[in-house]
Amino acid sequence: MRFLKLAGLAGALAVTATGASLAARAPARPVATIWHGGTIITMDGDTPQTVEAVVERGGKIEYVGSERQARKLAGRGAADHDLHGATMLPGFIDAHSHFAVALQSASGLDLSDSEQAQFKDVPSLIGAIKAFVARRAIPAGGWVIVWQYDQDDLAEHRHVTRKELDAAFPDRKVVLLHVSLHGMVVNSAALAAFGIDEATPVPPGGIMPKDGEGKLSGLLFEQAMYLAMPKLPQPTEQEKLAAIDAAQQRYMRTGYTHAQDGATQPADLAFLTSPAARERLKIDLALLPFYSNLPALLKQKDPGFGRYQGHVKLQGVKFVLDGSPQARTAYFTRDYANGSPDGHHPWHGQPVMDEAKFQAMAKQVNDRGWQLFVHANGDAAIDMAIRGFDALGIKAADNRRPIVIHSQFMRPDQLAAYARIGVGPAFFSNHTYYWADVHRSNFPADFVAFISPFKAARAAGLIPSNHSDFPVTALDTMTMLWTSMARTSMTGVVSGADQQLSAYEGLQALTTGPAWQIFEENRKGRLHAGLLADFVVLDRNPLTTPLDQIRGIKVIETVKEGQTVWHR
Repeated sequence: MRFLKLAGLAGALAVTATGASLAARAPARPVATIWHGGTIITMDGDTPQTVEAVVERGGKIEYVGSERQARKLAGRGAADHDLHGATMLPGFIDAHSHFAVALQSASGLDLSDSEQAQFKDVPSLIGAIKAFVARRAIPAGGWVIVWQYDQDDLAEHRHVTRKELDAAFPDRKVVLLHVSLHGMVVNSAALAAFGIDEATPVPPGGIMPKDGEGKLSGLLFEQAMYLAMPKLPQPTEQEKLAAIDAAQQRYMRTGYTHAQDGATQPADLAFLTSPAARERLKIDLALLPFYSNLPALLKQKDPGFGRYQGHVKLQGVKFVLDGSPQARTAYFTRDYANGSPDGHHPWHGQPVMDEAKFQAMAKQVNDRGWQLFVHANGDAAIDMAIRGFDALGIKAADNRRPIVIHSQFMRPDQLAAYARIGVGPAFFSNHTYYWADVHRSNFPADFVAFISPFKAARAAGLIPSNHSDFPVTALDTMTMLWTSMARTSMTGVVSGADQQLSAYEGLQALTTGPAWQIFEENRKGRLHAGLLADFVVLDRNPLTTPLDQIRGIKVIETVKEGQTVWHR
């Protein structure tokens, strides 16, 4: 009997020792962090909800609720993050921008930066470019790349001409990239480098106007621009790697924890999916390979759409059906009052892609189960997108979530089609501030009042998002929020008061809306247990800040999966 008791005791000790050994080998549970002491807006639901505290552990949200329960669940030794009265929300999600451009633009002249260039008309613009050439000591024969050029910023309200650029820069290759990213103005040296002259055929969907003497004016828009793009100077891989941190800092300082590259070209696709680039990214990055990449993608058994590798994933394929309304290249069912980019009438724009080609390529994408992203600004281009989706038989119940980027000049009747198909409209409220006055010079006021119709889309059961289209407009989430609420132009004219959003609705278009559009509503966009601990901390509460002060709200801190990646 005594032997049995001793044997039992030895067995118990052995089990205990084994358990202790296993426990010693088990990975330690990550230390929790309690976020508290401010206004915490969860964005979880259709009405504003606030909580006292959030517990983060291991990069995910473990608990959302009372501070007392948070401290209990976090356990002893938890880190403490006091907001000191600031406001915390889920990290903002970029619904559409061009991340790769931030890797390329650093070497050029940014006309949107008043410290780099100040101008008011064609002569002073040329003077600003000359000053840039002198500062950078660009040699004869070198490239001069100018970003954010907009003819409507000039007193003349016309494009700079090839002749004017030739007179000022006879021995350098000058390229002025239009703010819309849908065209450029170049001089003779650049045309020669591109291999373009008066005998070059205008590609279908392209714009290459000639002057009164039969010479090219220097404008290359839409498909004509793609004759030049492959021959523009490109940064080296090392230069791109060095630029990644500065590029993502642009996003993080305005509260983004997720960015997009909205028309990824082959070289950028290879670079941004490389191990070296992935190692440097601190925020998530969704890539939309441009449709010109499609043949190469189709040859791959599994290119990896929808799956993250580190912080990078391929989200869907990007198509472009028309151009830009401010460049007068968007495709409409009515004429522009000011005519075409070179001033001829009548002009209602044109598709930049053949409709049959679009439908055939969209079918290839849809058949592989990849998401469709379609750029369409004018109502005729939106009709074209709808016909394409209908040709594929896409219905809302299929949950394919095709995205129409911009969806700007929608007609009310098109909302029902979007609802039937299950389209996610990626709106662009900044147009109501920057270009609504320009749009009213081309179209009736009631037509312009319906651009980016957030309220009507919501009423139709759609889930819209809002975006900057960087570098078309700056990465500034509080300006985006303000433009979605105010819809007021630079001259103080309101475009569509009935489409103005509340602050909460505007925040949804920066969080839950874009999360849904990329099938990540159960991963990010809300403060909810089990989701990523992606946060943005603001110095004021947007829900209680007066409208005229919304743009002045500052981002204090941006947090990606529990780690602070940017702090003011």
